[in-house]
Amino acid sequence: QVQLAESGGGLVQPGGSLRLSCAASGRLRNPNSMGWYRQAPGKQRELVAIFSIHGIATYADSVKGRFTISRDNAVNTVNLQMNSLKVEDTAVYYCYYKGAFSSMNTWGNGTLVTVSS
Repeated sequence: QVQLAESGGGLVQPGGSLRLSCAASGRLRNPNSMGWYRQAPGKQRELVAIFSIHGIATYADSVKGRFTISRDNAVNTVNLQMNSLKVEDTAVYYCYYKGAFSSMNTWGNGTLVTVSS
């Protein structure tokens, strides 16, 4: 079983920055896919940014050029640097993990990001 621990959410003004981190532990499989999804009030969960099992980063069009995903395989951590935040980025952000050749998706508990003046 895999556990995900997220950190870094909070309140920020429009135009500001936040950095989210997610540490994975437990029975990890390599290679694996790790990334971030978000869910705004009244909306479906959507992809923000993710690394495929091949290490390719994919971003939602709405965050391209503003958000940067990175990972440190030595400590099984994935980070999301969020710059130029907008009110519409307000959501609960969930860390995601899936091991190669596994059918199980693992989610973190979520961390709230609020962008407001």
